[in-house]
Amino acid sequence: MSTFRLGRAWSLRSTTLLAALTLAITACTLPAGGTSPADEGPSSTRPPAIRVNQAGYAVGEAKQAFVMGSELSRAGYRVVDEHGTTVTTGRVGARTGSWSSKYPAVHLVDLSGLDTPGNYHVELTGTASGSSPMFRIAPAAQLLTPLIEDNVRFFQAQRDGADVLPNVLHRKPAHLADRRATVYATPRYNEEGNELLDAALTPIGGPVDVSGGWFDAGDFLKFTHTTAYSTADLLLALRIAPHAAGLAQEVDHGVSWLDKMWDGKSGTLYAQVGIGAGNDNVHTDHDIWRLPETDDDLNVQPGDPDYLIKNRPVLRANEPGAPISPNLAGRVAAVFALAAQNSANDDPAAAKSWLGKAAAVYAKANTEPGDALITAFPHNFYPENSWQDDMEFGATEMSLAATALGDTRAADWKQQAIHWAAQYISADTKGTLGVADVSALAHADLLTLLQAGNENGENLRKDLRRQLDDGMNRAAEDPFRAGAVYTDFDSVPHTFGLVTTAQLYRKATGDHHYDAFGTQQRSWALGANSWGSTFLIGAGEVYPRCPEHQVANLAGSLDGNGHILRGAVVNGPNAADKLDELNAFPTMKLCSADPGTPWTDFDGHKARFLDDVGAWQSVEPSIDFTSTATLAFALSQG
Repeated sequence: MSTFRLGRAWSLRSTTLLAALTLAITACTLPAGGTSPADEGPSSTRPPAIRVNQAGYAVGEAKQAFVMGSELSRAGYRVVDEHGTTVTTGRVGARTGSWSSKYPAVHLVDLSGLDTPGNYHVELTGTASGSSPMFRIAPAAQLLTPLIEDNVRFFQAQRDGADVLPNVLHRKPAHLADRRATVYATPRYNEEGNELLDAALTPIGGPVDVSGGWFDAGDFLKFTHTTAYSTADLLLALRIAPHAAGLAQEVDHGVSWLDKMWDGKSGTLYAQVGIGAGNDNVHTDHDIWRLPETDDDLNVQPGDPDYLIKNRPVLRANEPGAPISPNLAGRVAAVFALAAQNSANDDPAAAKSWLGKAAAVYAKANTEPGDALITAFPHNFYPENSWQDDMEFGATEMSLAATALGDTRAADWKQQAIHWAAQYISADTKGTLGVADVSALAHADLLTLLQAGNENGENLRKDLRRQLDDGMNRAAEDPFRAGAVYTDFDSVPHTFGLVTTAQLYRKATGDHHYDAFGTQQRSWALGANSWGSTFLIGAGEVYPRCPEHQVANLAGSLDGNGHILRGAVVNGPNAADKLDELNAFPTMKLCSADPGTPWTDFDGHKARFLDDVGAWQSVEPSIDFTSTATLAFALSQG
């Protein structure tokens, strides 16, 4: 299931060919809605365009590029290295489909035979002409470790509280009032989740220290739901890439904040800091475009509309000692158990403490929740239907931690993990890897606990194949072999979820059936798509430069150079009709960018991409988007 960031999300993304970026610090001038003009016809065709993985291809893996244009069946190509030497030639491959009236034909270019490390670009020959952006070929670790470290840079930019890094987007300490925050009763919202029905929030407790953590996305809200998912991804990535600069420190930052959100003495899990939907009496995080440190300077008193901007409310997932929504209980338990695994060898005492916290949260899970799952307030911000996968995840990681520590509860937790895996597999809410479904993470680690030939193990492998086969079936029908649904929210993170799942399946089973599919999906997200853009800021020649992100917009560079939100993963393309309305704030620095050609020329299949600071539907980054990519890059190293 896709997530939906309701209302005003913020993104400042722009794409650019290195020498051909047109950047306008003006209001967006591209068409604002309806069906993409690229789907309307008839229309004149455009010169051919070549789409490659601009972040590069790993030595030994499948390498696919695409050419989009009109008549390309008799065209050829050559690959040229950075010295201008032609290293290989060939014919443009089979037609994979039609994209739009402007680009009626898409053809495959197979570069798999090119394995010599270096920098290259593709040039068309014969009946067509054109040149691709540069791309690199290198061993997987050399290629992907810098991308992981860029992802870490984004998490550093997202830090809240006193422990910020000034060299990252000129960050300053922010939201210091979170050290003594007030707990409020659960707010009431209308059915759409975009209006607070309470005239004021009702204080019920505190003060509590919920300082630190990461901003969730382009805004300044903090959620246990998304932070737990993202921290779990980073912990799993750390297993494989402990050498990645800064990764261990960001793991510690995420775990430490989640530890603050769990009050073991009272048995309370806090779900959220701040609110994003209010009313005339209660202004919220999504009402003001500003730098986070300015919130601390507000001179406000209780009853002022801006009071909760500075004095951000804390909202509970449960009343003290009461059961906890199982999706939250399971994934928070998984994070604490992963932290226990991480410290089991070097600090057994700390590991036992983390495992104790994991067990306490897990034991509070409400395993008969009905439809009342808690993710965020309002729930529409992060709709989620499945929860058995979270319970499987928590039990699996606790069993692995207990095994490492010689704890006798390991066998019981393994049986509970098997139970919850079976419950998930038999449910009708199954999805693929993303913030709303962690089954792939749980299945892969549970397989390490099971004996070869175990019947439960085959069911887990079958469900992993189900997730990948769904993506492969979609990809087979798509001209650019996209496995995710790019006319819905979270197409890019779901793509990285498929990359991650393919690698998890390979590592857990030894089966390489999905390897090429996984690398194909990574390439789509990193430039081998119709828009010719990577959806990772700073990667390649064409990448997001105008993300809807307050700090990047107000403290960063608007020309794509210098201080950018490096390493952030954005939503990417979306349904054209979802981009009917763009965000605008008086204090927003207007920014719109295209790669020398309007983005609408590259739209097709009812999908649209727009690099404009107001286009939260396309270019807002988030921690869960980026952590999924981090894990995908780590697993793809071999």
